[in-house]
Amino acid sequence: MLRLFALFLILALPAKAEEIVLGLSRDEVAITATFEGSEILVFGAVKREAPIADDSTLGVIVTVAGPDKPVTVRRKDRRLGIWVNTDAVEVDAAPSFYAVATSASMEDVLRDIEDLRYRITIPRAIRSVGAEVGDSSSYTEALMRIRADQDLYQMLEGEVDLEQETLFRTAITLPANLTEGDYQAQIFLTRGGEVIDEFRTAIPVKKVGLERWLYNLAHEQAFLYGLMSLAIAIAAGWGASAAFSLLRR
Repeated sequence: MLRLFALFLILALPAKAEEIVLGLSRDEVAITATFEGSEILVFGAVKREAPIADDSTLGVIVTVAGPDKPVTVRRKDRRLGIWVNTDAVEVDAAPSFYAVATSASMEDVLRDIEDLRYRITIPRAIRSVGAEVGDSSSYTEALMRIRADQDLYQMLEGEVDLEQETLFRTAITLPANLTEGDYQAQIFLTRGGEVIDEFRTAIPVKKVGLERWLYNLAHEQAFLYGLMSLAIAIAAGWGASAAFSLLRR
């Protein structure tokens, strides 16, 4: 009886005027020993049950986020001629990778109150900060600047191609220095800066082949990994010495 009541309740809910139908060029990313980065094409369409009376502009926002990790951001000062760590800020959770692509400028497609609610922009994606110093915002800005220089944080305004407010697509470039884990791809539809629909899917990023074998060996059999590394170093040194001796003859 309760299940029947719940079904009637769901059917009684009004259908969304606009919904996202999503596609991805790949559903996982493999990190190999020769991995130099990758690109994910995010594309989709806007499904409508009826013509839209609202004449406000449709906006599309695409985000791809790597696993959250705690981060300690430190400041170095010169003391007695030596650079030492002084103050520090603890960031409870910062995405290891974060890209935001929009169909127009961020201020045109998203209101600040909606950003506060959904945590879409890069500063909002970096969650609560526990600070040991007064000016913690400068440390967060430094973290964003460093990761932006490494292509780990990307702000791609106007990079979503939206055709006739129906079809959209964009490309997100993943750098070589990725953290392994499940990456979350999210798409937001907005009108008048308000989110009217969202879609989320996971993209596994994992090491495979030789890279996976070496990773597992280093973490699960550290002693054997150390012996193997030592043997390779000795063999490489002997090989270089032998080659040099042949060249001198």
